[in-house]
Amino acid sequence: MSLILTDEQEALRDSVKRFCAEVSPPERVRALMDSADGYDPDAWRRMATELGLCGLAVPEEHGGAGYGIAELAVAAEELGAALVPGPFWASAVLGALLLTELAGDSPEAAALLAEVADGRIVTVALDDGDGTEAAGDVLTGTKRPVTDAVAADRILVVARLDGAPAVFDVAAADTTRVPLATLDPTRRQARVELSGTPGVRLGPPDATAALNRALDRARVVLAAEQLGIARRALGMTVDYVSLRYQFGRPIGSFQAVRHGLADVYADCELAESAVRDAAYAADHEPDRLPLAAAVAQAYVSPAAFNAAAQAIQYHGGIGYTWEHDAHLYYKRAKTDEHLLGDGGRHLDRITALLEGDR
Repeated sequence: MSLILTDEQEALRDSVKRFCAEVSPPERVRALMDSADGYDPDAWRRMATELGLCGLAVPEEHGGAGYGIAELAVAAEELGAALVPGPFWASAVLGALLLTELAGDSPEAAALLAEVADGRIVTVALDDGDGTEAAGDVLTGTKRPVTDAVAADRILVVARLDGAPAVFDVAAADTTRVPLATLDPTRRQARVELSGTPGVRLGPPDATAALNRALDRARVVLAAEQLGIARRALGMTVDYVSLRYQFGRPIGSFQAVRHGLADVYADCELAESAVRDAAYAADHEPDRLPLAAAVAQAYVSPAAFNAAAQAIQYHGGIGYTWEHDAHLYYKRAKTDEHLLGDGGRHLDRITALLEGDR
């Protein structure tokens, strides 16, 4: 195993970075935050068609590029670093990975997966003990928060069917979607209300195994996005402390600042190792993936938030203002910490997995 990107992965990184610089500079991110859609549909179309990011990890037989989690993580890292608004996480990551797990047993899932690879927007309403129930193919309950639910065409609803989690394809138009006021203005979330809503079951009546595999793979990609956030927060902070002078010298020359940012840099290096290792496990050692994904999330989540929090501290008063971008990274980092469970949950999972190996 190598923790260094291949030449092909480096080329992918460069392509995504150039794309982000073109379609998502900071001023564009701020404009999209306040727009009706919350993202740029033209940029999304280009992301799907020109770069093929929506189907990057979708198998070729389902219309995708057939790459692995390692490549999807590379793309997510750059998209996270640029805070690109849009449904990439909800649709191209969580939605596509779940549909990939279900496609072998469900022609409906396979057909929808091909559409997702082409740029159709889906999202996933996970089961978090909310009491959503399925009576046959009719769903009742409330899901919150659901990422990019307003932008989605289809919602993959995880509901309890005879006590077990099952996945249903629901037309977003058949639901009531209420936008939520959230901490992170670059990532929209909503409440989804189901009241006798028809759905089509995808895959087996007990989708526990498929859900667990998809979520573990998604955790790796989320950790990669968090790594991108941490590195960008560190980069903007190093630039600032190199230019900001006090007492006739740059504040970056002060020992406390140097040592503090060195700690953040070390965190980023360790976080990258955790992400690359988990991505390798996802693609080559699936039996090791649950532990590797939990380790990646348990380490990278707090490391990314700390990097964003330190960025605000070292920027001083300007870091707290709406006009500076540091707070946007802080808010995305905090939101990402809770998308698939907080650090405590991942630590508990690591403990359970290790105890199970005894």
